[in-house]
Amino acid sequence: MNETGTFSPMFQITLTKMTRDMNFLGMFFIIIGALYSLTIVGALLGIPFIISGLRLRESANSFSSYAASSDTFTLEQALERQSRFFFIQKVLAIIGIVLLVIYIIFMIIFGVYIMQYFNQYNYYNT
Repeated sequence: MNETGTFSPMFQITLTKMTRDMNFLGMFFIIIGALYSLTIVGALLGIPFIISGLRLRESANSFSSYAASSDTFTLEQALERQSRFFFIQKVLAIIGIVLLVIYIIFMIIFGVYIMQYFNQYNYYNT
């Protein structure tokens, strides 16, 4: 915002593009979450996706309101809702990393067990 209380044209263009992208990604997360939620086990992952998509769309709407009104309260709302989106995505990423590590450990243990089974029956000594 400049001295006259208006936004520069570049800021308005950037804010418009950003809100369009946020709305698109928010809808994408909602649709992906709904597809995950078609199964009971998938709902554990789908519901956070739906909630994060809703937060992103709410943030986009608040950014659009801020562009129209220049009210700092709507900017605070937009940033708060966007921070909720990032928090949910951070939690999902951490859960994904933990599950990946557990999967790798399981596969290593399974591989060692299979190798011992093959060695027990001398499959390699023909």
